[in-house]
Amino acid sequence: MKQLACLEKGSVGWREIELPPLPEDGVRIRCLHGVEKHGTMMAFVKGYANERGRWDPERRMHVPEGMLWGYPVPLGNMQHGEIVEAGAACARLRKGDRVCVSAPFQPELVAREADCWLVPEGVDWRDALLLDPCEFALGALRDGGVRIGDRIAVFGLGAIGLCCVQLAKAAGCSLVVALDPIRGRREVARKTGADATLDPTSGDVGLALRETVGREGPDVVIDFSGAPQALQQAIRGIAYGGTIVLGAFPPPHNQGIDFGGEFHMNRPRIVSSRACSDPNPDHPRWNHRRIQEECFELILRGCVRGAEVLGPMVEFDDLPDAYLRVAGDPTAGVKLTVQYS
Repeated sequence: MKQLACLEKGSVGWREIELPPLPEDGVRIRCLHGVEKHGTMMAFVKGYANERGRWDPERRMHVPEGMLWGYPVPLGNMQHGEIVEAGAACARLRKGDRVCVSAPFQPELVAREADCWLVPEGVDWRDALLLDPCEFALGALRDGGVRIGDRIAVFGLGAIGLCCVQLAKAAGCSLVVALDPIRGRREVARKTGADATLDPTSGDVGLALRETVGREGPDVVIDFSGAPQALQQAIRGIAYGGTIVLGAFPPPHNQGIDFGGEFHMNRPRIVSSRACSDPNPDHPRWNHRRIQEECFELILRGCVRGAEVLGPMVEFDDLPDAYLRVAGDPTAGVKLTVQYS
C-alpha cells in the first residue's frame, strides 16, 4: 500500500508500506478524508526541523548527533474513516463506525481503539478533523491565562490560529483581533468569530493593536505565525503586565527582536505553549489527554467549525504533485484536505 512521505529534504512522494496485523484491541479503518499539519510537517520538508540535531529526552535539549526525525518522514496529520474490522477485545467501537485518528495519508490503517475518536451521527467530519489544531489552540489559551472578558490578539491564521479565534469567543473574550498578511485568512477569521482583523505587514501593528483594542492594549497575544516580526509587534502592542504566548515551530530567529523599549517598560510575560508536552503546567489536574478530551467535547457541542478552515481539497492519488503546491503555499488555502477514492 502506498503512503505519502517526505523522502528527503524537499522531496515528496509515495513509499510502499505494509499494514500491521490487526491486534485484539485494534481496528482497521478505510480512510475517507484526511488533513495535514502544515507548520510542523513543512519544517521537515524544508529541512530546518533537523538542523538543531536530535532531541535528547533525558537532558531535555537538542544535541548535534543525529536528527529530530529521520527520513523518510510520513506526511499527514489526522484521518477520518470508517471501521471495516474490529479486534475481538474492542468494547467501544464496531464495524461501520466513523472515527478520526492521528495518522499519515494512506488508504487504510490499523489503530488502537484507545487512539480513535468516535464521530457520532450528525457530526460533520470537517469539524472532527480539527481536533489536532484545536488541542494546541486550547493549550495556548490556557497557558496564556485567558479569562472571560479578556481582550486578545492572535497572530498567524493557520488552522491553530483560527481555532484560537473560535475558542476565545467560546471562552467569553470580549474582543478578539486576528492578524495575518493573507486576506483570505483574515476573511475566514471574520466568519468564525473575530471582532476585528489586521494585516501585520501594513505598518506599525503594535500601535494599530492599541488603537483597535484600546490604548492599554490586549491582555493576551497568542502567536502561531512563528515570525520574529510578530513577536516584536506583540511586545510593542501588549498591555502592561500582559502575556505573550508563543506556540509555533519556527526556524531560529536571528534578528529584529528588541528587549529594550516596550518590553523593558511594560514587563510582559512570554510563555511557551505546546499542548502535548507533559507534565502540563496544571499537572496533575491537566494533561495532554484531558486537553484532547475537552477539545473533542467542544467540537461535538459545535463550538469549533471546520467548514471554513479546511481546504483546498485534493484527491489522494494527486497528492505527490499537489502537496508542495498547496502545503508549501500559504495563499493556496488554510489546511490541505484529502479525499480518498
